[in-house]
Amino acid sequence: MNLVRDGAVVLERRIHASPATVFSFFSSAEQWVLWQGQEATIEPWRGGVFRTVVPGNHVASGRFVEILPERRLVLTWGWEDPDHPVPPGSSKVEIDFLADGDGTLLRLRHTLLPASFIERYQAGWQHYTRRLLIRAEGGDPGPDEPFLNDVTESNG
Repeated sequence: MNLVRDGAVVLERRIHASPATVFSFFSSAEQWVLWQGQEATIEPWRGGVFRTVVPGNHVASGRFVEILPERRLVLTWGWEDPDHPVPPGSSKVEIDFLADGDGTLLRLRHTLLPASFIERYQAGWQHYTRRLLIRAEGGDPGPDEPFLNDVTESNG
């Protein structure tokens, strides 16, 4: 399920893997690049760095704000491209990992985005959580390729 509520991107996805497994894809650079980006720096502690290079050599970065292993992760998010209207640390991503039978209900909320970017981020998180689902369930989503002409374009 992918919704836009009150200026935020809200997404829920059921994944047939344990919360520990799904959480590991957010708390390890080696795991992160299996579903998003080409390289990553992940320091999974309060104040630790989050940084990933996605196709097109665009860099998303921020800091971890809250980490509850296997339950919740909150980080700031933005782009290092100098003219991008969502600079590093300017938006917030909250992710809950909820036990759901033999799997996980991933609940993601991305807030503090410019209104003109809501649809772009909605499409981006839908794309990447689909790749995460495939990887966490033991599959291979293939190479990370741009899902839009340019995920960081400021017009659109």
